[in-house]
Amino acid sequence: MRLATGTAVVAWLMTAVYYFYQYTLRSAPAVMMPELAQAFGITSMGVASLAGLFYYGYSPFSLVAGVALDRFGARRVVPLGAAAVGIGALLFATGDRELASVGRLLQGAGGVFALVGAVYIATTGFPASHAATLIGATQMFGMAGGSAGQFVVGPVIGAGVPWQQFWIVMGIGGLAIGALLLLLLPPQQPGRRYGDWFRGALRALGVVFRNPQSILCGMIAGLIFIPTTIFDMIWGVRYLQEARGFDYGTAVLRSALVPVGWMIGCPLLGWLSDRIGRRKPVIVGGAALLFASLAWILFGPASLLPPYVLGLTAGLGSGAAMLPYTVIKEANPPEMSGTATGVVNFLNFTFSALLGPVFGWILHAVSGGGSSMTLEHYQTAFEPLLYGVALAIVLTLLLKETGRAAKPPALASIPATP
Repeated sequence: MRLATGTAVVAWLMTAVYYFYQYTLRSAPAVMMPELAQAFGITSMGVASLAGLFYYGYSPFSLVAGVALDRFGARRVVPLGAAAVGIGALLFATGDRELASVGRLLQGAGGVFALVGAVYIATTGFPASHAATLIGATQMFGMAGGSAGQFVVGPVIGAGVPWQQFWIVMGIGGLAIGALLLLLLPPQQPGRRYGDWFRGALRALGVVFRNPQSILCGMIAGLIFIPTTIFDMIWGVRYLQEARGFDYGTAVLRSALVPVGWMIGCPLLGWLSDRIGRRKPVIVGGAALLFASLAWILFGPASLLPPYVLGLTAGLGSGAAMLPYTVIKEANPPEMSGTATGVVNFLNFTFSALLGPVFGWILHAVSGGGSSMTLEHYQTAFEPLLYGVALAIVLTLLLKETGRAAKPPALASIPATP
């Protein structure tokens, strides 16, 4: 059942703000790795592993969020997710390694309700012809938060603000956002139900997972996304300091330009895809731009290009990772919109959850366990990201086009009914 236009805008905007908040927390550890290493008594590798626990909560709860939204609607579940993120931030602020680990898992488990909720509202409350644009705009909010987690938080920590104070303030903020979401999200009729909740959820998951297009969407999104989630948001600042010789402030600014590129690329590529009525050419073009930018970041001479260009172009190209979120919705039954979004998010971030520690281990191995890494160490460890982006381009060629330009004229003129 489609929401009234004004109501849908309020619902989507509030959930997008929540997505901004959780993305700030997701990326913040990258700019306080020395402080966290000292506070928890672990190495920088240990901090990267601790930060990566976010995805161990985020990935499996993508499935929970998707089926819960289809069953109960946004108002009943999204505020609970925001509250969980706030509690997780407060646990992280304790400085206790075990509690911080639980807190980081909670941040991921609760944070997933932001993206899945916002995409659910975008695909059920607005015309299908605007789906890719709105999903791209949703990710724009997220990457604005990712940029803030580096561009804003970095100078704050560098100015001497205790890291615990940051997490306490953000924890309280999460609880406040949860309360606001509960007050402002409108009542919404959920999608069609199939018997009891559990059997209905299993049926919806089975339908989506058995669709080969769904698996392709998740793999493509994950392979395009991990250069951002693993390389930039965890290792980006250290790479620029150790391998390229930038000071901390410059490294933070350059690393933060990747999510700024996402802020531009996600809505721009979504709009372009809606404009031409095709998904595959835009995904391939964005992935190709990401490949070229990442290759230059790792192997090219940085002095030949103006500052900050590579970060922007890498983020802009990586914004193509959000288009599979539109494709999977179009390739599955419309009443399973939330479940489809949960599945692609699960597959996407499973890559980050599983591969994050692997890249950390490779970097540790090639550096011989040293506390400082060279450019060659980083190149060896992160070169496989290039192969992953190339594989995403190949898999996109196997994807079935779902844009309106590929449909017969009689079908393309019929609006989709969520």
